Amino acid sequence: MTELLEGLGGLVVGGHHVLPPLAIALVLGALLPRALTRSHWAHRAPRLAVAVWIVLTLSLTASLSLTVLQLLLPAASSHHLSRVVEVCVVSGATDCGPLLQNSLAGMSARKWAALSAASAVPTALTAALVRELLSARRRRARHGELLRLVGRRRPELRATVLEHGTPAVYCLPGRAPQVVVSSGALEVLTEEQLAAVLEHERAHIAGRHHLLVAAAGAASVIFRGLPIARLVGTDVPLLLEMAADDRALRRCSRNALATALFAVASGQAPHKAFAAGGPSAVVRMRRILTPHATGSPAPRTVVMALTAAVAMAPLVAACCSIPGVTN
Repeated sequence: MTELLEGLGGLVVGGHHVLPPLAIALVLGALLPRALTRSHWAHRAPRLAVAVWIVLTLSLTASLSLTVLQLLLPAASSHHLSRVVEVCVVSGATDCGPLLQNSLAGMSARKWAALSAASAVPTALTAALVRELLSARRRRARHGELLRLVGRRRPELRATVLEHGTPAVYCLPGRAPQVVVSSGALEVLTEEQLAAVLEHERAHIAGRHHLLVAAAGAASVIFRGLPIARLVGTDVPLLLEMAADDRALRRCSRNALATALFAVASGQAPHKAFAAGGPSAVVRMRRILTPHATGSPAPRTVVMALTAAVAMAPLVAACCSIPGVTN
């Protein structure tokens, strides 16, 4: 009973240690995602915006883990763990190994339990990502088997033709990637338009965009209840479509890609596949036909600097306020 009271007292006394990582987690999970989805630059630089989403997700994970540590570790302990973080991550000193080994050797059962609890968030995120990847792989494998039965390979297109009257173009990424074109799309698309949408789908495959979509889906599951869960699941797929558009525009004209998207906008694609059309086609057509000016690289530099600051925020909180693990 005495130990319990001491633990509660330490929690109250050391409550201020919880505030920095908790505040960072709230900013990363609620405020910054809303700001990112409303920003004008994200659609102009979709690949950079996707990178920002990745940093937000990883930093949120680190902040939540740090918050758990602050809640469970005794506040009266020394700041030895913060010194380990500083030596191993910031200074990169050669004595990191011995210092870390001594820290782990001197840990009590309570502190091992705290570290185990703190690892729950990254472990859950990793598990959700694996589930997303395996689920998507199974769906693509089943659809691939169907295509082998009813599809017709066209080597000159480097694509599989599926007999269907609705114009549709999509790709199945993964270990055995392939681009699928409906017979209806071949009828309505010109040669230049067809080349444009094929380049768009190959950009998805080359960029391994299915991995990023799976990561966004995993974050949506783990952080359910926070604004980031809803926003990352819708924004990242749209940004990846825009990134694929940009890559296709290296080899085709804006008019060809935009008109091709209009032609295949109503086309359906299997779940976990990337379709050239779909509900985002109108937004992307408007973006393609109204290109932004190149302008100054200053905004991109500012975004990259702010992203680096967000990535460093959990580390700064760790160095400044983690209760120690040796006592």
